Amino acid sequence: MVLFMLCVKADLEGVASMSIKKPIHICISVKNPLSDFEKRERIVLSSAEYVEHEENNSSREPPCHFALKWEGSKKRSTIEVLDEGSAKSALKKSGKKKGEVPREITANDTDEFVPVLALECRGVEPYQFHPMADEFILTSEGGTVFSEGIDLSDGDWADYDADYDESISISNFQSKFVVA
Repeated sequence: MVLFMLCVKADLEGVASMSIKKPIHICISVKNPLSDFEKRERIVLSSAEYVEHEENNSSREPPCHFALKWEGSKKRSTIEVLDEGSAKSALKKSGKKKGEVPREITANDTDEFVPVLALECRGVEPYQFHPMADEFILTSEGGTVFSEGIDLSDGDWADYDADYDESISISNFQSKFVVA
């Protein structure tokens, strides 16, 4: 089992905080860690949906949100989206620092990659995040919550906070997966 963190960074203007929306619904690309050639592009997984266990499977596999079987492999490769408590527990077991737990991005995090999501992976390695619409929730500096229409697929997003008469934007959005 390997713990991967999805880390993001962006320039925030008029935005107090940004976090990944729950339940988590993301699009990623994965590869076989034992082969440079076996990849699956743009798979979509949701923390609200669990994959069924194989009927002839006698082992006790933990629940997962995505599963596949690589060519020639006897076992399924799986991904589980971890909630905050499970991520803390997994990090504690691995002896990692407390500060690496997924959290929201704030205006103070400009130019820093911030972990926003933890994935427990067995036999599969995420290597690219593909933003889709409405994956993030943000709060403006005025306190207005924006939860719809946030599309970072082009790396930028902008809107207007009419309640507080200010423009808000996210620019230079970047992401990466790191081993925790």
